[in-house]
Amino acid sequence: MELYRKVRLARSEGMSQRELARHFNISRDSVRKMLAFSTPPGYRRTKEIKRPKLDGFTEIIDGWLEGDKNVPRKQRHTAKRIHERLKAEHEFTGGYTIIK
Repeated sequence: MELYRKVRLARSEGMSQRELARHFNISRDSVRKMLAFSTPPGYRRTKEIKRPKLDGFTEIIDGWLEGDKNVPRKQRHTAKRIHERLKAEHEFTGGYTIIK
């Protein structure tokens, strides 16, 4: 974050992007990103997550989780419990990690 501020400050004082990259020992692409955003943007996913085995069951899981809002915290569904219920009640063939 400190480097981010220094690069933006140096740019406002008149340094070119190439000079900034050389002075701070970072790539010109990084300099361009630092100047484009006032705060670091963080990671941005470009595509939607594809979960072909889970897509048919998301409405069921959402219903269970919505119902969990009305029960005490200790009685809510865990990822393990959701996986067990899907396998037992809906013949789910996917693994535990896709649910987690």
